[in-house]
Amino acid sequence: MFLTLTTTGTPERPATDLGYLLHKHPDKAQAFSTSYGTAHVLYPEADDRRCTAALLLEVDAVALVRRGKGKGRGGAPDAALAQYVNDRPYAASSLLAVALSSVFSSAMKGTCHARPELPAEPRPLRIEVPALPARGGPELVRRLFEPLGWAVAAQPVALDAEFPEWGDSRYVRLVLESQALTLAEALRHLYVLLPVLDDAKHYWVAPDEVDKLLRAGEGWLAEHPEQKLITSRYLSRRWSLTRQAMERLELVRLAEADDSEVEEIDNAVEAETEEEQRPTPLAVQRRDAIIEALRASGASRVVDLGCGQGQLVQALLKDSQFTQIAGVDVSMRALTIASRRLKLDRMGERQASRVTLFQGSLAYTDKRLKGYDAAVLSEVIEHLDLPRLPALEYAVFGAARPRTVLVTTPNVEYNVRWESLPAGHVRHGDHRFEWTREEFRSWARAVAERHGYGVRFVPVGPDDPEVGPPTQMAVFELDPAGPKTEKNEKNEKEAKAA
Repeated sequence: MFLTLTTTGTPERPATDLGYLLHKHPDKAQAFSTSYGTAHVLYPEADDRRCTAALLLEVDAVALVRRGKGKGRGGAPDAALAQYVNDRPYAASSLLAVALSSVFSSAMKGTCHARPELPAEPRPLRIEVPALPARGGPELVRRLFEPLGWAVAAQPVALDAEFPEWGDSRYVRLVLESQALTLAEALRHLYVLLPVLDDAKHYWVAPDEVDKLLRAGEGWLAEHPEQKLITSRYLSRRWSLTRQAMERLELVRLAEADDSEVEEIDNAVEAETEEEQRPTPLAVQRRDAIIEALRASGASRVVDLGCGQGQLVQALLKDSQFTQIAGVDVSMRALTIASRRLKLDRMGERQASRVTLFQGSLAYTDKRLKGYDAAVLSEVIEHLDLPRLPALEYAVFGAARPRTVLVTTPNVEYNVRWESLPAGHVRHGDHRFEWTREEFRSWARAVAERHGYGVRFVPVGPDDPEVGPPTQMAVFELDPAGPKTEKNEKNEKEAKAA
């Protein structure tokens, strides 16, 4: 990772004052050990007119995995290769932000014992970051930095210069310029916004991160128009921490507001009927919709196909209507986690008799799947390659043939409403496809017709008038008449004619 910080000056106010501010002598190249590698500080140029300090962070990929213990990007336990082959050594991230705060800690605090008058003086600054992950694109980069007084140039980096038709990557080359900011302000902006744009951290976000954010955001974050996005991303979308930070920022803003503004805010708060509540997560809304549909179907024996870590199985156990519940998954690791979640080893005999977990692949017929009133495929089909969908279709609808089948899958049209999701990207790295509403309905209707089911569609989550709901659900109900064959259709036509 590489970052340069340049300032200009005059003989009366030399640019080499940057060395005093950074507490790093321009004539020396220095190296500092970090938990994940080595940070080098050097000056490619240094005279009265122009001075540039460069921070080069060499990341040790092995140390990042060993110390991360599976936390953060590059340390996912289910992606061994991704631990060592990733953008961590090259693209600006929380690793670079931590290095900035460590190597330039005095400068970030605005202290300079040798020249105490320097930190408070605004100076011309130019910051360059050759490779910056920007989840939200150049437009988000400008929305974050321009309100802080920066002139922003965010040039997208092509996926491959030799193949321009491939388009741009999610990285930008960032250049920031300002004449009115102090060095301390500039460093604090970078410390917060680098991981915000990367939308990831290499370490676990603990409650003390709220204090770090408020210290670095002092004087600017409380009034920033993208305050909510910055706070949420910086705290890795941990709602409890984000809410705590937002409340403290509001107190800061109120303390700085004049009496008329405080009165206006108080009136607005009194006009609200109740405090804004935390939105219900989509996963919870999806489970609630599935359980509601299962109850309406009258099912008592339910199998969760692709049960993952057992969240739906756990919810079904709380309802006495469901007397027998099975969870099936191809991953033994997921089933082990599900068993721990359900506390099967400590469950009473009567309750334990209601639940079964077993390993199985939905690409093959399995006699263990027969005999259930209802089957659930919740966020499963999009994880299969399209050529394997017919095998799943036959295993569930052709061989197992439960009376009711529920299928949920993402609605790709809704993806434009996720501000953190780059255009053209699917919601999860393992998704082989994501369908529009019409594509999903066409597939579901064809499946229903082939196997003798009726089907209806239920929106899950807020049903946007333009792009529909975030999740789409198909409810299949077995037609007692069975699948329509050419002979059946001929007989029906003859009967109608008669």
